[in-house]
Amino acid sequence: MSFPVLTPAELRQCAGRLPRVDLAHLPTPLEEVPRFAEQVGGARIFLKRDDCTGLLFGGNKTRHNEFLLADALARGCDLVVWGAGVQSNNCRQTAAACAKLGLECRLYLTRKTHNDDVQGNLLLDHLMGAKVEIIDVAMGPELDDYLLARAEDFRRAGRKPFVWDRVTGRPLAAVSYALCLAEIAEEMREQELEPDAIYISAAGATGAGMSLGRVLMGMRSRVRLICPIRWPWDVAEDMAEVANQAAKLLGVPHRLTARDIEASEDYIGPCYGQVTTQGWEAINLLARSEGILLDPVYTSKAMAALIHDVRQQRVAPGDVVVFVHTGGTPAVFAYRDELLAFQQGRAG
Repeated sequence: MSFPVLTPAELRQCAGRLPRVDLAHLPTPLEEVPRFAEQVGGARIFLKRDDCTGLLFGGNKTRHNEFLLADALARGCDLVVWGAGVQSNNCRQTAAACAKLGLECRLYLTRKTHNDDVQGNLLLDHLMGAKVEIIDVAMGPELDDYLLARAEDFRRAGRKPFVWDRVTGRPLAAVSYALCLAEIAEEMREQELEPDAIYISAAGATGAGMSLGRVLMGMRSRVRLICPIRWPWDVAEDMAEVANQAAKLLGVPHRLTARDIEASEDYIGPCYGQVTTQGWEAINLLARSEGILLDPVYTSKAMAALIHDVRQQRVAPGDVVVFVHTGGTPAVFAYRDELLAFQQGRAG
């Protein structure tokens, strides 16, 4: 089935029907990184700087929260219930957004993903005034259920909580990354280029939005979603469903299947949150050639995939590639010991 092709302006018009608050510095820059590309070899590489979305060191969740927290305000909520790992970039940006919007923020952070030293993102959560509780609950469905239960406790106490809900929250968040792809399309067009491939760390709403944007605008570019975590479900089918729910929110007829989602779990390493040799190399190469820092959990692994694909000539010589830098920089400080161990091993 063929669907109409939207322009970036038409996509923005569709998204304009949804509640939205102004949180991010948009559009984020798109910059070429020639010294890095020369070291990797074979392609022109551009970075979409979503680490520059503003709001407490930036990152992709700031785009998400423009729609999610607008929904919270539209519902009359006075409290946000959120949760993830102790070094969650998501929770750090959400805590900052709540401070900006005057919403109470309750964070339930699991130590199962990293130690709970008050450093990196966790330190910033506290500085933003979030009320933090450290828990021992596994990421995924178990944590989702825990957050819903805490929200219900607040509801019974007379509060109006907004809670992270995979079913309703992710499609709204995905809209923001369909719009990000519209920005990329326009920025590349200004340079009379079209990307052959786009790489991004994603296993949920961000990836669903990028994949949806590709279909909506009829782009030929591959969108390579490099998963930072293994979820206990079929990731491609899940993201296709999220994209379809986002399409319904936008009022467009386009629908995706799992075949439209190009997701890889090959670069996660032994488990979520663990630094990998390939990720360390990516951090080191980009930092020392361009002065740009990747994070150890998300962007370094997506960049490792790009480096590997270039070296294996899955990205052809002369191809134009966009890497979406989704942020995460504060986690570098919490991963001091792990990163220094790689540094010392390399030096030795």
